Amino acid sequence: MNMFIVDFVFRWAHVLFGITWIGMLYYFNFVQTEYFKEAEAGAKADAMKKLAPRALWWFRWGAMFTFLTGFILLMAARPFGNMGASALILMGSLTGTLMFLNVWLIIWPNQKIVLGLAEGDGPVAAAKAGLASRTNTLFSGPMLFGMLGAKHAPFITPSTTGLIACAALILALEANALFGKQGPMTKVVGVIHMSILLTGVVWALLAFL
Repeated sequence: MNMFIVDFVFRWAHVLFGITWIGMLYYFNFVQTEYFKEAEAGAKADAMKKLAPRALWWFRWGAMFTFLTGFILLMAARPFGNMGASALILMGSLTGTLMFLNVWLIIWPNQKIVLGLAEGDGPVAAAKAGLASRTNTLFSGPMLFGMLGAKHAPFITPSTTGLIACAALILALEANALFGKQGPMTKVVGVIHMSILLTGVVWALLAFL
């Protein structure tokens, strides 16, 4: 089969799975979590039993196949010739990989406890899952910036120093996801603003360092 066709099919699949994953991420953060804060006990219990498990299924498998198709595309493209495109795609890939790991290693295991599918401390598990989910929402802005910028932002010519600075910042925020607090991301408007701000900071580091 023509390699251009294969590349297109995997890119199509990558975007399709990505829409599913990030769409569910935004649903959880902007809709379901806020609804649960106001829902009556009976309605919340019913939603946790019938709705949340279905949504989490699409969420975690969307993440899995977004990651797998992205990994295949990255290995096939080997984008290490153009420094600008390479830095942007590597920054986006790092952020997306951390988001994927957060889904499978933090959010899903703790959500199973919250939903009563596994043993554990419910409130502690809810806090861990919530922080990781907020962090993924925070990361979604710079992740998309990196993915799109690699092809469509030729005006950015980042240096190795800029890429290292971005990676350090992203890893520090991931450390907060593991051991810190939500801080200004507690509210929906807060996490949206922080994601936009982080995208701007990433842009500045890549463009000017």
